[in-house]
Parts: sequence; C-alpha cells; structure tokens
Amino acid sequence: MSQARTHPSAQPAQAAPQKEQSGSTSTWTISELAKEFGITPRTIRFYEDQGIVSPAREGRNRIYSPRDRTRLKLALRGKRMGFQLSEILDLINMYDATPDSSSAQLQHYVDVLEKHRDTLEQQRRDLEQTLQEIHDQLAHCRKLLKQQK
Repeated sequence: MSQARTHPSAQPAQAAPQKEQSGSTSTWTISELAKEFGITPRTIRFYEDQGIVSPAREGRNRIYSPRDRTRLKLALRGKRMGFQLSEILDLINMYDATPDSSSAQLQHYVDVLEKHRDTLEQQRRDLEQTLQEIHDQLAHCRKLLKQQK
C-alpha cells in the first residue's frame, strides 16, 4: 500500500488518503496505483473506461478504493496470464455478483483456467510444428547452397 502522496500541493487537503485503524492507506491516487503496479496512469484510465475500476472523484482527482485496487490487480494478473479483456471482466464481475459463493466461483475459475491452458498447449504444439518446418527448410536450403559451391 502507499505511504504519503508524493505531491501534496497537487491534492486538495480533503483528498488526503483515508487511514484504516491499522494505519494503512485505504484510498489511492492514480499515480500511486500506477507506481505500485508498474503501469502508466493511461493504463488505469483504460481499465476505468472498460468498467473494471470506478474511482470516486474529488474535483478532477480520481480516488481509488480497496475494491478498485483489487479489481486492477486481478485485471493485471489476467492480462499476464493471457486472458482476453472480456474474460477478465467476466471473472471479476462474477465475484462481485456472488461474493459468498466461493465454490461456484472456484469451479468457474478452474473451468476458465483449463480452457485457457488447453488453448495455450495447442498454440505451443502449433509453434513447435512451425519451428520444425522452418528447421527442415533451412536444412534443405543450406544443402542446396553447399551443392552450388
């Protein structure tokens, strides 16, 4: 989580991060989240446009809640794993719709992961076949070149 804002003069006094009882920050600015996750503010705005995060506004400033941070983290994880945006949004929204139905959520997630794994394994087989064809063609071309010398 974030400590203090890096540019307090750019934020109105009432926009200071709210503290939980443990003393940790429970809201973040777009710059704080971008820095934490190693992404650009533009990326966060893209996820906002897609409905993944929905920050509160204080004037022109976006204020992100723990829910927004979690949804952003899940979206970035899904992206790293190669999921399509629609799949990511579906998984995140499923959790929001049924937060207490953990076994149904887990089964759905298992199904999505298995399907994605199967797709990736097929792509790997296709790549291996293509690489073998390239290897064979290179060997054939080199053999022909040797014969021409």
